[in-house]
Amino acid sequence: MQQPYFDEQDSIARKSAGQTEAVLTAIANRYIGSHPKQPPVYRTHRTDGFRRGADYRYEMNMEERFTELEDGQYVYAWSRLWVDQASELPFSVSCYGPLRVLFNGETVFRSNLNEDVFPDRIAWFRAPLQQGWNHVVLEFVKTGTGCGGRFGTGSVKGAPLHYLAPTPEREGQEGWVYSEPQAAAWTEFPKPGAEETAHSHKWLPESGWPQVEAGKGCFARVFGCSPEQQGFAWSRLSSTSIRTQRAVLSGTHSGPFSLFLNGQLVWESAESEGKFHVELDVPYGQHDLTVLSTCPGNDSWGIAFDQLSQDSGLRLEQPVPVEGLKEPWLYLGPFEAGSAPVPGEVTRVDRVFPSGASQAEEGSSRYSEAGNSHIAGAASGPEIPVEDVGTRVYWRADLPSTWIRPYLENGMFGKWNYPLGVTLYGLLQTGQELGIRHYVDYAADHIEQCTRLDAYARWDQAAYGSPGINHQLTLIDSLDDCGSFGAVMLKAHKERKLCGAEEAAARIARYISREQDRLPDGALYRVRGTTDFMQGTMWCDDLYMSVPFLCGYYELVGDQAYLDDAARQFLLYRSRLWMPESSIMHHVYDLKFNKPNGIAWGRGNGWVLFSLSELLAVMPEDHELRGELLAFYLELCQGYLRLQGKNGLWHQVLTDPDSYEEASCTSMFLYAFARGIRFGWIEEPEPFVHAVERGWRGLEARCIDKHGNVYGVCRGSGYSYSKYYYKDELTWQLNDTHGIGIVLLAGIESIKLRTYLLNRE
Repeated sequence: MQQPYFDEQDSIARKSAGQTEAVLTAIANRYIGSHPKQPPVYRTHRTDGFRRGADYRYEMNMEERFTELEDGQYVYAWSRLWVDQASELPFSVSCYGPLRVLFNGETVFRSNLNEDVFPDRIAWFRAPLQQGWNHVVLEFVKTGTGCGGRFGTGSVKGAPLHYLAPTPEREGQEGWVYSEPQAAAWTEFPKPGAEETAHSHKWLPESGWPQVEAGKGCFARVFGCSPEQQGFAWSRLSSTSIRTQRAVLSGTHSGPFSLFLNGQLVWESAESEGKFHVELDVPYGQHDLTVLSTCPGNDSWGIAFDQLSQDSGLRLEQPVPVEGLKEPWLYLGPFEAGSAPVPGEVTRVDRVFPSGASQAEEGSSRYSEAGNSHIAGAASGPEIPVEDVGTRVYWRADLPSTWIRPYLENGMFGKWNYPLGVTLYGLLQTGQELGIRHYVDYAADHIEQCTRLDAYARWDQAAYGSPGINHQLTLIDSLDDCGSFGAVMLKAHKERKLCGAEEAAARIARYISREQDRLPDGALYRVRGTTDFMQGTMWCDDLYMSVPFLCGYYELVGDQAYLDDAARQFLLYRSRLWMPESSIMHHVYDLKFNKPNGIAWGRGNGWVLFSLSELLAVMPEDHELRGELLAFYLELCQGYLRLQGKNGLWHQVLTDPDSYEEASCTSMFLYAFARGIRFGWIEEPEPFVHAVERGWRGLEARCIDKHGNVYGVCRGSGYSYSKYYYKDELTWQLNDTHGIGIVLLAGIESIKLRTYLLNRE
């Protein structure tokens, strides 16, 4: 028997006085309050450290680092990982020789003979991590097979972990430190928080400039000293005085330079070197201070500012907070002579800048080869180029081989993944329909944080192997990566023009139409999978991962080919996943066995009906497939109507009333029923009106508590031919993002339906 998720006294139905608007605001406020707006974290990154591949594992080939490494010698790598709460996380490793992994001083993995001699083999393991900092040490041993390995996350899509340098000298820097070759294994390991000088061994790469480099000018250290090339330095001049005050900026320079305050020229010198003295009026607040300098052809190229008086109320600060950097200046360049950007336009960290290097010299931009398109005329022209690293520049620090990079370290805000696409859709529409601009802006700001940094993230991936942000959008290899979030992106873009949204949408459209795997008849399917069992399958979920985006892109660009493709997918999926005896859908069709899995999973079926209602809502009345698709919609509605449970909710396994009451599929059926009534698709609406009313009352009473928490949402799924996997193993989670947004959408549609029925009378 279905057990309640909470005591009925805690139900929001007992607190909201029947006001659906109050229920929706409680859910939305709880979510936004738990996940406030936060920008990416900017950190320093050493390009002479370990590089990560697209699988987010660090490449640690110690034979390449130490060419004289001898058999039997040890090398150690050390880093740390922050965890918000104690948990067990997945990891993976490939071994070039014997390898041991220690977390917080305890061995969590030790390679065996098979793993030592097959470097392409991946070993997977899980390890417990404590709340807060976790220190990670890798022990490598040189043998005849090699030394080192590749180490990192065991879940690229779910947990693209990045590690931080473990010593105070490198506080905030991303990456690892590693030892020189050791003659014997260590019996004691580095103590957390200890300075590097506290250890008897040397850590690499060295943290400061070598003495020879330290004597050069700042621009020469960072960029080299090719004559006539140019470079920027950027800081922020902050005044705490409430009155405009006279500031004096003085120092020495090597190389002609110009000084800009908030993009306005305040000083320039054509001299190759000398002193400068600038007086300017500075009002209260923070002001961008920018230097543009030209290399005089020697290694003294640079600029040095005298220290500001401590009692002046003026100070130089980092223009953007950068973890791992102590000084207040960032550097951008080098640019070829005459090709530097406009000084007033460089004070931003959401783009890379062309250096002026010719493609003939630096290598032409790379284009992905487009495969055969399954949409006539779709996404014509070459792939959006991923710019060569050598022809674009970004901000750097006055440290050896050190660049600035953004990293997404938020639990939710600013992430790009498919469940969040559904969540943001719900918040966006709730804000629109209830007139709460805060919800609309929150959703749009989340999405725009992704789209604004999309071009940068693709450069970041090309430069460093794996991007610190937007990893699913940047490394698209499935519909999950792009379709759901892409669909809400287009909806938000209609509400408010989002920077980078149309470029991201074009890439997604190109992926779905040209690159996503399809069967010979054009049906979308999954070639890859997290396990062998998942390969070669069709999931009814993928109708949601494709169709709403294709509909939105059809509306954006006006090309009916996208709409036609969306329509055909429903008929192709119906031909393989339809259950005629019950008028509902199997969850998965497995091409390896050439049969469906026989399970009517609730949310999978919810995706089908939800997505079909999205398609019918934009499809022209005279479309050649509309009649067939409308008939399919009505058949599905009848099938789902018959399976509504006694409490108004549908079950995790639709045909098994002993499985738990599931909130996300319930919400999607209510959403699609209500739209069908409002749009006139359902000719006999009364049973469906009752179903919507019963279903929404059931959600309020049994799945939403008085604080706006949402219960009974099935977690992210795999698939099985066993009903008991769905019923017993595929459990529900509190406030799962697969369900929050769709519950909001169901509530909005119930409000619209009531308004429609009242107005009709």
